[in-house]
Amino acid sequence: MSANTTTLTTPTKTPSGKSSRSRKHPHPDSTAESEMSSSSLASLANSKSRFEAYNRLQAATVAFGEKLPIPEIVALGGQSDGKSSLLEALLGFRFNVREVEMGTRRPLILQMVHDPTALEPRCRFQEEDTEGYGSPVVLPSAIADIIKSRTETLLKKTKGAVSSKPIVMRAEYAHCPNLTIIDTPGFVLKAKKGEPERTPDEILSMVKSLASPPHRILLFLQQSSVEWCSSLWLDAIRDIDPTFRRTIIVVSKFDNRLKEFSDRWEVDRYLSASGYLGDNTHPFFVALPKDRNTISNDEFRRQIAQVDCEVLRHLREGVKGGFDEEKFRPYIGFSCLRDYLESELQKRYKEAAPATLALLEQRCSDVTCELAKVDSKIQATSDVAQLRRSAMLYAASISNHVATLIDGAADPAPEQWGKTTMEEQSESGIGGWPGITADIMPPNATLRLYGGAAFERVMHEFHCAAYSIECPPVSREKVANILLAHASRGGGRAVTEAAAEIARSAARSWLAPLLDTACDRLAFVLGNLFDLAIERTHNRDSECGRKSGNMDGYIGFHAALRQAHNRFIKELAKQCKQLVRHHLDSVTSPYSLVCYGNDFQSGFGSSNNFNQPSVTSFLLELSDATMKDQENIPPEKNAHQTTPGKGTDARDALRESQMTVPETPSPDQPCDGGLKKDLGNGIDVGARKRISRMPGNNRSSDNTRTQQNGGSLLFGNVDGTLKSTTAYTEICSSAAQHFGRIREVLVERNVASALNSGFLTPCRDRLVLAIGLDLFAVNDEKFMDMFVVPGAIDVLQNERQSLQKRQKTLQSCLNEFKSLARAL
Repeated sequence: MSANTTTLTTPTKTPSGKSSRSRKHPHPDSTAESEMSSSSLASLANSKSRFEAYNRLQAATVAFGEKLPIPEIVALGGQSDGKSSLLEALLGFRFNVREVEMGTRRPLILQMVHDPTALEPRCRFQEEDTEGYGSPVVLPSAIADIIKSRTETLLKKTKGAVSSKPIVMRAEYAHCPNLTIIDTPGFVLKAKKGEPERTPDEILSMVKSLASPPHRILLFLQQSSVEWCSSLWLDAIRDIDPTFRRTIIVVSKFDNRLKEFSDRWEVDRYLSASGYLGDNTHPFFVALPKDRNTISNDEFRRQIAQVDCEVLRHLREGVKGGFDEEKFRPYIGFSCLRDYLESELQKRYKEAAPATLALLEQRCSDVTCELAKVDSKIQATSDVAQLRRSAMLYAASISNHVATLIDGAADPAPEQWGKTTMEEQSESGIGGWPGITADIMPPNATLRLYGGAAFERVMHEFHCAAYSIECPPVSREKVANILLAHASRGGGRAVTEAAAEIARSAARSWLAPLLDTACDRLAFVLGNLFDLAIERTHNRDSECGRKSGNMDGYIGFHAALRQAHNRFIKELAKQCKQLVRHHLDSVTSPYSLVCYGNDFQSGFGSSNNFNQPSVTSFLLELSDATMKDQENIPPEKNAHQTTPGKGTDARDALRESQMTVPETPSPDQPCDGGLKKDLGNGIDVGARKRISRMPGNNRSSDNTRTQQNGGSLLFGNVDGTLKSTTAYTEICSSAAQHFGRIREVLVERNVASALNSGFLTPCRDRLVLAIGLDLFAVNDEKFMDMFVVPGAIDVLQNERQSLQKRQKTLQSCLNEFKSLARAL
């Protein structure tokens, strides 16, 4: 900047030969020039240094996506309100920016640098996604082509109507001020032909986003032909800045309104904008040349100055009484607006310098930490032994937390991480219990539980489900087939054997699916513990201030660890299913004594109590909900047992539908000797013939006589007394009792201990070993596959280079601002 220039001004001259006004003192009375002192020169140098430092910092923020509160001016307004013309006037030369309508596509950051040596404008565009600038653009007319090309390329990539990613252009010129302005897309009411209908809304949303940060100054332009009361976009500005505290309002094309003023009061009322903008808001009134013919840059600047002079001359001479120059002169003309913008931006730069310095120090520290993390990852890929140690310690920590959760824990919060019974059924995809239509709601079903507590609740839910099933009724054909087959082998236990066989078959059919479902539900509960163990690890690390061996960023390792845990739980479920099936096969084996003998029965209580659950298996109810479903309550003593949905009516209908084969004794025949005679002697002879082949002929004569007469096998005749109970009913009743004995032994004695030892004990004792063998008992190459995918090293190297470049740029900016801070 030349030595005879006033502080913070540009070298542009007015037609009268006076230099442009100082922006700190825009009033006409303060335009006299004086010789600069040494302190003024130092102040000028400092202001230029601040401007250059902020320009470099702004370029870095655009390139690296940094969010720094740099003071910036954002130009807003309708698409035809003169923003483009104002930008060209500020630059001091034309580059046909209006022809590409850049305001409708992408923001443009114009960094204007006053350079007295640049007699011709030197314009350079910042390269996309870097902080560097390209080669200077020789022809100003090529600027519009570059803006258009970059805009179209980006919009094709993003497939959008507009983009908030800015284009950065640096212009160095002897006739432009030190000023940075962000030109935004112009507001539109309706999309142009060929544009998406959502374009106006997207433009409004993007502009509001750009203007919302409080460190930005809003430069709002509106044509003079628009009345304040009918302004289309003033309300949108009020949404961003309700009090206009950081808004500079510019009335463009002011010369179009001058002919409407004839008296002083009309001019003063319009210039004051009273009642619409508030007493503390003073708009600027600007007119610019309308001639768009090709002219030189010097002629363009001369026309700008000439228009300012013509506007003032009309207000002074063309209006009766003139206007209030003392009040409104600093706000009329382009030169006043240019000086004010430059001074305002420099003032904001000076005020923001301390905060910017502190923020830069923080960002440099953050980038250094990020760079250290990337370096550690790159180093870890070459130090396999250290990576193995860290991974093993992390896996052991997860396994220990799983064991802790099984033993009982309340961290993390059960309210957030626990599940109710209904949620477990839904999220596991298993649903209800097979063969049971009623909802099984165990105690504490509505509480959110996990770990060992949820495991015990599922066990009791299985207990309730098992006791809600009774021995199903059997058709007479099945009874007859089983009964007569046992009678053919002789002996006096045919009824008992038949009933026992029916009970064993029913137990295998109805209890086996419940056992499989119980194993699946328990596996789901234990599988959920992995996420809880991860959360506990993070909580413990945050409390202790450590970083889990820096394993958080290894997604492949975490996926492999989760898979190993899930495989272990699935294998346990498979083994438990085999174990409980073995117990089921044992108690339903023909060689099992569960169904026979009072001695065996005495070990479990009387036969009337086989449908009662033991007292020791009852859980304490802690929730507010109570079990209203009576199907979940074991039947009372001597209660008649029926399968859900099977009642007396069904058995009556079944009895009526059965047919007896001629000459074959029916299970429904009453025990009446007279009826036996009517049937003929065939049965009697046949029975006596079988006696000789039956083992155990040394029984008492009364017992032999009972067998010979068909006894209780077919007729139910005991001591010649007629009983209403038939053999079929007796067998069904006896089968129900046998079913109850089988169920009690299986549920109370076998399954509970088998599932606890099959699931919980391995999770406590063998989980860490199983995961270790699965993940770490491999060679180094296979082990590193969990941490390094193909091309990952190149990605890490590129990330490190980018961080190093960012660190270098931010550190350079930090050093500049430290120098500025010392000079302030």
